[in-house]
Amino acid sequence: MEYNGSQSEKAVPAGELDRSHIGHTVSFQSNDFTIVFGKIAGIARTDAMVYLSLDGVAGGTHLKDEYDLPLTHNVYVPLDPITSAETTIKDLFGKVQENLRGSGHKGEDKTDKL
Repeated sequence: MEYNGSQSEKAVPAGELDRSHIGHTVSFQSNDFTIVFGKIAGIARTDAMVYLSLDGVAGGTHLKDEYDLPLTHNVYVPLDPITSAETTIKDLFGKVQENLRGSGHKGEDKTDKL
């Protein structure tokens, strides 16, 4: 199985997680057959690994609340809605400008002719 997050998430290498990510809901593939969803309760980092403690997932037979991940392992975090909307607006504005330039449309002359 190859997990790549959802459309509402972006990939962040585990080594780039920091205190600003605590409390965020995340998802990641912990092994070849398990995808984990949870809320980050804590992050510990060494030179080679990142240790995630998840809130609210312990206690089940198959659920762990701590995971060790290589620094380059992708963890999927929610997109920032403001940044996402800003990017979408900029992209749309760019396409409108491109279409106007490409059409050669200079606008209609609406001056009164006598």
